[in-house]
Amino acid sequence: MAATLKDIAREVGVSVTTVSRALAGYSDVAEATRLRIQTAAARLGYHPNLQARRLQKQRTDTLGFIIPTFGPRFSDPFFSEFIAGIGNEASLHDYDLLVSTHAPDSADEAEAYQRAARGRWVDGLIVVRTRQDDARIKLLSEHSFPFVAFGRSNCEHDFPFVDEDSAEGIRLLVEHFVALGHTKIAFIAPPSGLMFGHFRRQGFLDTMAANGLPVVPEWVGEGDMSQRGGAAAAEALLSHTPRPTAIICGNDLMAMGTINYIQQLGLKVGDDIAVAGFDDIPLAAYVSPSLTTIHQPIYEIGRRTCAMLIDIINGRFPENPHHLLTPTLIVRKSSCLAID
Repeated sequence: MAATLKDIAREVGVSVTTVSRALAGYSDVAEATRLRIQTAAARLGYHPNLQARRLQKQRTDTLGFIIPTFGPRFSDPFFSEFIAGIGNEASLHDYDLLVSTHAPDSADEAEAYQRAARGRWVDGLIVVRTRQDDARIKLLSEHSFPFVAFGRSNCEHDFPFVDEDSAEGIRLLVEHFVALGHTKIAFIAPPSGLMFGHFRRQGFLDTMAANGLPVVPEWVGEGDMSQRGGAAAAEALLSHTPRPTAIICGNDLMAMGTINYIQQLGLKVGDDIAVAGFDDIPLAAYVSPSLTTIHQPIYEIGRRTCAMLIDIINGRFPENPHHLLTPTLIVRKSSCLAID
């Protein structure tokens, strides 16, 4: 028969209320008493009734993560790393993680956020791939629903976020290619509605101007963040003459699609055309040639957003709710000396 709170109270010689509060982590229980109770609970094999505890706290002890992607599966390894960071941090605090997928800016996605904000089926949400005018952030802010975003937004609400300095990351890539002698540099941007897409595009334009280099309109394209999208954008910009000697892509998957298309043309990446990405997903080091990119600590960002969300849910609002991380340039074989 499973041990109960009464069994522990009898063993330690305290009230059931004291046992309950000690195991729930309340600060009004003396530390020595808490340790005695925890030791007795372990010895007796006590396991809390999670459903009853959640009803008592009016919490689900569950965090939500809605992946903005098309279809029931996600092929971007960025999300695998990110979810690992969230999930491992959540488990340390005895929270479950509920993950679903919905196409971005779709009616289904909007309905999922509405259900969360109004029905409270999770205690809080992690929001990713923030948009310049983000209806999700507006909704959650107006309902005072706990959330932390990976990314910033132009909306009027102040909200907690962790973000990478995308403009600075693109600056590092442009400066890297300029230092190698490149003057004909192209850019495949993420979708313009995404906030980091805006920052990366602006970082490219500003750094090209700072180096006195022209931005050729035909050499600035946009992709959908997939390998196929990168290949299609590369095909479009390489159809023009003259062609660029270096291509910066807004994420690693588009860079890998660009590499594949260049190789299909019979050209050599790293000799004929240099390529760089952004994110440093694990696969970036193992494509051929290995990919020059901007490193984002994806796992750590997932972990940090989760930790901040759990603090907020438990009434511990962070002193600094805005974390802007400094990117790091990773140079590999896909970048080269310019061919003029």
